[in-house]
Amino acid sequence: MDIFKKAEAETIFDVLKAQGLYHYSHELRSRQGTVVNMEGNQVLMFGSNNYLGLTYNDEVIEAGVQALQNYGSGCSGSRFLNGTLDLHTKFEREISEFLGKESCMTFGTGFQTNLGVIAGIAGRSDIIFCDRENHASIYDACKLSYAQMQRYNHNDMGQLEQLLKDAPAEKGKLIVTDGVFSMTGDICNLPEIVRLGKKYGARIMVDDAHGFGVLGPRGEGTAHHFGLEKEVDIIMGTFSKSLASMGGFCAASERVINYIRHNSRPYIFCASLTPANVACANKALDIMKRDSSLRKNLLAMGDYFRACLKKRKIKCHENKVPIVPIFTYSRERTLIVCKKLFENGLYANPVLPPATAEGECLIRISLMATHTKELIDRAIDIIEKVLKETEDIK
Repeated sequence: MDIFKKAEAETIFDVLKAQGLYHYSHELRSRQGTVVNMEGNQVLMFGSNNYLGLTYNDEVIEAGVQALQNYGSGCSGSRFLNGTLDLHTKFEREISEFLGKESCMTFGTGFQTNLGVIAGIAGRSDIIFCDRENHASIYDACKLSYAQMQRYNHNDMGQLEQLLKDAPAEKGKLIVTDGVFSMTGDICNLPEIVRLGKKYGARIMVDDAHGFGVLGPRGEGTAHHFGLEKEVDIIMGTFSKSLASMGGFCAASERVINYIRHNSRPYIFCASLTPANVACANKALDIMKRDSSLRKNLLAMGDYFRACLKKRKIKCHENKVPIVPIFTYSRERTLIVCKKLFENGLYANPVLPPATAEGECLIRISLMATHTKELIDRAIDIIEKVLKETEDIK
């Protein structure tokens, strides 16, 4: 059979395009701000992970420009060979100090970070305990590691304990959880995960892609939010959210980082981060450390947005982060709502299976520190109008 036969067959995406409901890969023609030019239209941006609004910060942009001029456009090699710059080591040192860990290493993307870390530390003789709502990169990393993966229901600590209790004593054990779950904005039950990890001899890794820069006294993330940074063995994060760039990092003990560095295929066999990427992330980290007002305003805008929805009697998921899911339940209604929002001047993200359970589709709103109450009021008006227009769609 021709392997391309499945590519030639009609897919759900062909159907959606024919129906005018395909809501993916809209073309941006401007910076990732609160109001963007998307395919020639001025649109309110409420679907970006640019949490601190730093992708268009003048200091961040200048840092990238200077790195490009001083180091060139790329490193042309892996970190193991000719690809390590003083920019890399400086950034890794600053991240590890910021998080209170001994060491840190960086990767080309956040997705690659999870692949490299989990598959670098876990193997056939180990078990990985994985929250069912963890990011797709964690699932792929578990496959790449060849470790046994055991999933527990979302934030179900009773089920996690039973799985840990049943695990053979001779197996290495790693609990991996998102700190902040990217679709719903739920925060993991880290205090209980830490307790169970200690009780059953399991190490703990937190994917803090959506917690870093958002939670914690200085934006250090979920572990610091709970005061459990010393109890979490591995903290992973990305550049593409609060750090306004592209890449990922992992912070842990020096021995663990050294082991992963020498056993991680995505680290060994990939070219290193470009100078501009690292410089932009480093400058964003500097700004984040010295200016707490960005994070405070981000959280305040999230609270304001949820309060506005409640005032209009629009049901949303309660959380304490700048991710605000609005449940639309069916695939059809979710896609129609997104289309109508866009036509009315607002961009938001549809969340469909497999990113969510069937019948629990939602519109994912994400706030930025640079949003204002005026922009949020405009967005709420549009959302209320569109939800009323589509309330009969099942």
